[in-house]
Amino acid sequence: MHISFPQTANVERGIVGENTSLPNMERKARIRKQLLEPDLLPSSYDTAWVAMVPLPGSPQVPCFPRCVEWILQNQQRNGSWGLSQLDSTVNKDLLSSTLACVLALKKWSVGREHIRRGLRFIGSNFPVAMDEQAAAPIGFNITFAAMVSLAIEMGLEFPVRQAHVDGILHFRDMELERLVWDKSYGREAYMAYVAEGLGNLLDWNKVMKFQRKNGSLFNSPSSTAAALLHNYDDKALQYLNFLVSRFGNSVPTVYPTSIYCQLLMVDSLEKIGISRHFYNEIKGILDVTYSLWLQRDEEIMLDVATSAMAFRHLRMNGYDVSPDELSHVVEVSNFRNSLQGYLNDTKSILELYKASKVSVSENEFLLDNIGYWSGSLLTKKLLSDGGKTRPIFGEVEYTLKFPFYATMERLDHKRNIEQFDARGSQMLKTEYVPCCVNQDLMSLAVEDFTFSQSIYQDELRHLERWAKENRLEHLQFARQRLTYCYLSAAATIFSPELSDARISWAKNSILTAAADDFFDVGGSKEELQNLVALVEKWDEHSKDDFYSEQVKILFYAIYTTVNQLGTMASEVQNRDVREHLIELWLQLLRSMMTETEWRMRRYVPTIEEYMSNAVVSFTLGPIVLIALYFVEKRLLGSIVNDCEYNALFRLMSTCGRLLNDIQGFERESSEGKLDSVSLLVIHSDGSMSTGAAKEAIRRSIASCRKELLRLVLKENSVVPRACRELFWKMCKVCHLFFSHTDGFTSPSEMVSAVNAIINEPLKQQIRNLHLSVQSDN
Repeated sequence: MHISFPQTANVERGIVGENTSLPNMERKARIRKQLLEPDLLPSSYDTAWVAMVPLPGSPQVPCFPRCVEWILQNQQRNGSWGLSQLDSTVNKDLLSSTLACVLALKKWSVGREHIRRGLRFIGSNFPVAMDEQAAAPIGFNITFAAMVSLAIEMGLEFPVRQAHVDGILHFRDMELERLVWDKSYGREAYMAYVAEGLGNLLDWNKVMKFQRKNGSLFNSPSSTAAALLHNYDDKALQYLNFLVSRFGNSVPTVYPTSIYCQLLMVDSLEKIGISRHFYNEIKGILDVTYSLWLQRDEEIMLDVATSAMAFRHLRMNGYDVSPDELSHVVEVSNFRNSLQGYLNDTKSILELYKASKVSVSENEFLLDNIGYWSGSLLTKKLLSDGGKTRPIFGEVEYTLKFPFYATMERLDHKRNIEQFDARGSQMLKTEYVPCCVNQDLMSLAVEDFTFSQSIYQDELRHLERWAKENRLEHLQFARQRLTYCYLSAAATIFSPELSDARISWAKNSILTAAADDFFDVGGSKEELQNLVALVEKWDEHSKDDFYSEQVKILFYAIYTTVNQLGTMASEVQNRDVREHLIELWLQLLRSMMTETEWRMRRYVPTIEEYMSNAVVSFTLGPIVLIALYFVEKRLLGSIVNDCEYNALFRLMSTCGRLLNDIQGFERESSEGKLDSVSLLVIHSDGSMSTGAAKEAIRRSIASCRKELLRLVLKENSVVPRACRELFWKMCKVCHLFFSHTDGFTSPSEMVSAVNAIINEPLKQQIRNLHLSVQSDN
C-alpha cells in the first residue's frame, strides 16, 4: 500500500491501495452481519421475569420452562447472573439481575444450590445497592426493593444486616412518595415501565393502555411479563411466546429494537469515518427506515431517540422527511410527558438537539423550538455536578460547542476514535449492549485512519516540493499557509482514493491565497493589470510580457498547475475541460481587480454590487469547482452550466464571504477597505450600528446555509450528490475557520487541527473487549 507522486510532473496521481487482508475482510463481514441482523445479547433480568410467568390455567407450572433452564445453565462462577464487567466490579445491575434469577428459581422450586450461591453473592455485595452515587438501572430503587420484599415473603434469607434491608425499603418508600405528588403523563408511563416493582399498587387496566400493537409494554419483556403475572392478556402472551421462540431460551432487555440498533451503528460508522465501506448495507437500512417512517411505525415513533435519529439520518441522506413527525416533542412540556422525558434521558435530548440542526428552511420553526429547549437542557446537564464522567457528556459538550456545520469530518473522526466507548452499553432496567461488534468497529477505524494519515503525509510532502519548484517562497507578500490549505482538503475529502481531488483543492487554495495577498498588499496597479492580461493570453503569453519577477513567479505557478490539473481532469472526464479551469481563474482575477479599482477610486458600491462581485473574489471557484472534476467522472458541460450548479456555488461563497467579513471587519476597516459590514452601516444613513449590521449578516449566513443544505440534500438534482457534498464541505470549512476568529490568517489558530489530522498518531490503542455473553443451551 503506498502513494507516489513524480517529482516533476505532467501527471500528479497517487496510487492508493486498500487493506484486503483476511483479518480485515473477516472484520468487515462481521460488521455487515451485525448491520443487517443486529445480534441482541440475552438479558438475565428480563429472562428471569419471563421465567416467572405461569402457564395459563396451571399456576404451578412455568409457561416458559426453557427460560428456567437457561437461568440454571448461565450462572457465573461468583454466583451472579448478568453481563460481567471488564474490571470485575460489581454494580447494581448485577445485583438486580441476580436477585430476579434467584426469585425465578425459587418460584419453581429448582436450583437450590444456584439460589444459595446467588444469595451469597447478593449478601456479600449488598452495600453496592445502598450506594446512592453508583450508576443504577432505571427504577432500581423500586424494582430491587420489591424483589427483596418478594424474596422475604418466599422465605429466602439474605446474609445481610436488617438495617441494610430496611435501608433499601426506605429508598423505595421515598421514591413512591415522590411519585404520589407527580400527576404527569410521563409519571404514569414510568410506573407502567417499572411495573414489576409495583405489583398490586398499580391499576393494571390503566397500565395496559401503554400496550403496543405487538402486545408488549414499551417493548420490554420484563414489563410485559409483570403484566401477565397480574392480569392475563392474550396479546402479551403472544409477544413473549414470540420472543422465546425467536431467541431460543432467553430474551433481550428490549425488543423490537432493530431500527434503533441499526441507526446507532450507522451513526457510529459515520462518526469514526468508515461508513463508506458499508454503503450498500447503510442504503438498505435507510430505505427500510424510510418505509417505516412513512407508515409511522411504533418502533420509530414511540421512541424519542429513535425518531430523532431516523429523522436526522434520513434527511442528511436525501430522503424527503418532514419535521412534523417530531411535533409530539415540539415543546419541553411535550417531551416531559414521554417515558424518556420523565427520565430526563440525556441520549434522547442529545438526539433531538442534533435533529433540530438539520434544518433546510427558515420556516422550520418546529426544529427551532426543539433546538432551543433541548440545547438549554443539555447545557444545564453540563453545569450540574452529576454524571460528567459518563462518555455521553463528552459528546454533549462537543456537540454544543461545535455545530455540525462548523466541523471538519476527519478531525471529528479522530476525536471519536480516541474517545470510542468500546463497551458501548446503555443502562435501561438492565445493561443493554445495542452493538456487539464494537471491537471490530474500533480496529477497522484505527487501521483506516492510520493508513489515511500516511497518505496525507505523502501528499503534504508532494505539495512542499511543488511549492518549492514553483518558487512560491519568493513571494514575500504571500501568507505561507500551505499546511492550512491542505488541512481543509484532507479533513473533508478524506477518503484515500480521492487523492487527486485533495491535491487539486490544496494547490488551488495555495495559489488563490497568494493571488489574494498580491491584490491586497503585494502588487502595484501595473503588476495586477499585467497578471490579469497574462491569464487572458494564457498560451499566447510571451517571456517578455512580465512586469516584474513577482508577476512571473505567480503567473507561471498558476499556468503550469492549471495546465497539469486540466490534463488530469480531462482524462477523468473523457473530454477537454481545461478551458473551464482557465476561465475560473480569469473570473477570479477580474473580480479581484474590480475590488482593487473600487478601493483606488474610493468607490462605495451598493450591497448588491459588492456581493455580486464578492462571491467570485472570495476565491472558492478554482478551489471547489476544479476539484469537482476529480470526485465525479461524468460532470457534463450541461451540469456545469446549470442554474442549480451556479446556485450551489453562490450560496457556498456567500456564506464564506460573509463569515470572513464579520471576523475581518476591524482589520479591513483599519486598512481602509470596505466589506458587507461597513457597507450595511454606510447605506443605512446612520440607522444601523456595527453590532446590528453583524447580527443582520449572521441571519443572512444562517439563511444561505439552510438553503445550501436544502440543495445539497435535494432529490432528483442535475448535480451529482458527490459534487453537491463538496459545496457543503467547503461551507463547513468556512464556518470552522471564520466562526470565532480569522482562523486562516492567524498563524496558530489551526495548528492543533493540522497536527491532529496529518502528523500526530492516534492516542488510543485498541483494547480487548471481553463481554461475558451467556450462551443459549
